[in-house]
Amino acid sequence: MWDHELAELERRKELAARMGGPERVARQHATGRLTVRERFDALADSWTEVGALTGRAVYDEAGELKDFTPSNTIVGRAVVAGRKAVLVGDDFTVRGGAADAAIHEKQVLAERMAGEMRQPLVRLVDGTGGGGSVKQLEEFGRTYVPHNPGWDQVVANLGRVPVVALALGPVAGLGAARLVTSHVSIMVRELSQVFVAGPAVVEAGMGESVGKEELGGWRPVSAAGTVDLVASSEQKAFELTRSVLSYLPQNAWTRPPVRAGRQALDQSVLRDIVPRDRRRPYDMRVIMRTVFDDVLELGGRFAPSTITALARLDGHPVAVLAGDPNIYGGGMTADGADKTARFVDLAQTFSLPVVHLVDQPGFVIGSAAERAGTIRHGARALAAVYQSTVPWASVLVRRVFGVAGAAHRPHSRYGLRIAWPSGDWGSLPVEGGLEVAFKRMLAEAGEEAAALKAEIAARLEAVRSPFRTAEAFLVEDIVDPAMTRPLLADWVRDAYEVLEPGPRPLTRP
Repeated sequence: MWDHELAELERRKELAARMGGPERVARQHATGRLTVRERFDALADSWTEVGALTGRAVYDEAGELKDFTPSNTIVGRAVVAGRKAVLVGDDFTVRGGAADAAIHEKQVLAERMAGEMRQPLVRLVDGTGGGGSVKQLEEFGRTYVPHNPGWDQVVANLGRVPVVALALGPVAGLGAARLVTSHVSIMVRELSQVFVAGPAVVEAGMGESVGKEELGGWRPVSAAGTVDLVASSEQKAFELTRSVLSYLPQNAWTRPPVRAGRQALDQSVLRDIVPRDRRRPYDMRVIMRTVFDDVLELGGRFAPSTITALARLDGHPVAVLAGDPNIYGGGMTADGADKTARFVDLAQTFSLPVVHLVDQPGFVIGSAAERAGTIRHGARALAAVYQSTVPWASVLVRRVFGVAGAAHRPHSRYGLRIAWPSGDWGSLPVEGGLEVAFKRMLAEAGEEAAALKAEIAARLEAVRSPFRTAEAFLVEDIVDPAMTRPLLADWVRDAYEVLEPGPRPLTRP
C-alpha cells in the first residue's frame, strides 16, 4: 500500500548519504580526514541516525524531488564501548561544516537528547558550525544580531552528562566554542586547528600574516590549555574518547563505573623515589603509574607544573592532582590554578573521589607572576577545593607550603591524609625564609654571618622534621611509601560506599 513512499524514503536516505557529493568527499579524503559518517562508524559500536531527511530540497514543476543537499549536522543515537551515547558531527563536505537552514535545530536536538536522556554527548567538530559567511548576507537580504541557539543546553549539559568534543579539521568561531565548552576536548596533530578566527580573517582584521599551524595548530593550542588531549590520528582520537568515557559515569546522577583492579606493581620502588636533597626533583609520574591501575593525564602541555589525570585505583575511577617538581618545583602558577579549579569541578560534577599527590612549594613568585594575577587565580582554585564535597585523600609526598599548599585538601571536612617521611611543610621553606626572618641578626654578625646562618639552619632542620608535626597531630599519619596504594585502595572502596551522585551548583569568585 505504501510502496511508493517507502521507495521514496530509501531514495532520500541514499541522497543524504552522498553528503556533499563524490567530489567533495574525495577532497575530504585527500586532506587525510574521514567523512562524518565514517567517523561515527569508527567511534561507535553501532548508531542510528536522527534527522537524515533534513536538508535543502529542489523540486521540479511536477513537485517531484529533483535534488537534495543534506544538512551538514549529523546526529546519532549510539552505543560507544557498550554504553548509550549521543553523537553529533559536522559534515565538512557540505558548506564546510558552517550553518545552514537546519543545523541549529539538529545541534540543539542533540544537546537536549543527551541532557534529558542523561547520556554522554560526543561532538565531532569540523568547521565553523556558526552563522555562515558574509556571502550569505546578500542571499538573506539582511543581517542579524548574533545569538547562539540552544546555548543554554550546551551549558546545562556541563552539569548533567559527560561531554567530550573532538576537533577533526579546521575549527573556528562557534565551532571552537562548541569544542571547548566540554569536559574533555581532543584535537588531532597536524590534521586539526583551533582558532577564534582563521588566518585569512586575522590578516584582514589585524594585519597579521600567520599560517594555520602557527595560529591554531596543536602546539600553541595545547600549550594554551584550549584542548586537553592531542591524538596522533583520528583513530587515536576515537580511542581517547572511549578511554575518557570509561572513567566517567553515564550522567551526574550515577556513580562512575567500577571494574576489576589490576595486579599491583612492586610498591617498594616508592621508598627511594624522593631524594634526600630537597632541591633535587624526581618523576612524579612514576609514583602515579606505581600507585594507580592506569592513568590518563589531561592537559599535560598546559600549566605543566600542575598535573591533572583520570585514573583507576583498585578498579575505581578517581581524579588525580599532583605537582611536577621538575617544573617550577611543582609551584602553582596562575594557569595552574585555573587548571586545578576546572579539574576539581569535573570531579565534583561526576562524583570522582580526589587523590592529591602533594609536592607544593607554594605559588610561583616574581613580577611575571604578579602581572598574571596569580593570587586571584589561586584563590579561585582554593575555593574550588573547599567547595568540593566528593571524598578526598591527600598524600603529602614532600613539600606543602603557603596558601597554595593549603589547597591540598578541603580542611573543613574529613579526608584521608597521610604523609611520607620526606614531608616538608610550613608557611615558607626554611631555605627561603631564614634570611628574611633573621635578616637583622645576620647583618649584625658581620664576618660571622655564614657560620651563624649555618647554626640557625641546623636548629631549624631539627624542628622541620615531619615527626615533630605528627607528635602534635598536625598530620595524621606518616607511612611507609610502599603502603600508599594499599591504604588508598582501602579508602577508595569506603569512598564509593558514601558517594552521593547528583548535579551540584558551582560558585566561584
